[in-house]
Amino acid sequence: MIDPTEMEIVAMRSCLLPLGEFVGEIGMTRPLADYSREEVLTLVDVVVSAYQAHMLAEHERMAARDRTFLEQRIAQQQTTAEVRGAM
Repeated sequence: MIDPTEMEIVAMRSCLLPLGEFVGEIGMTRPLADYSREEVLTLVDVVVSAYQAHMLAEHERMAARDRTFLEQRIAQQQTTAEVRGAM
């Protein structure tokens, strides 16, 4: 990944625990070259799934924050318009 964003770096770090758990299950002392095809595919799935889950959660958090901000702005504009209409 070229020039990852801070969000991407945090997402990559979020993969470490699930990756470590998987490697721990199949044996920490085994070289990667000794992994079966299925074990390598599972390793990839563990990492990609953890990365995507983090990115999705972060994007949902950001969308909720933006939605709240926009709702507050709309309410503020409506209040301002009502005050002006009452004058």
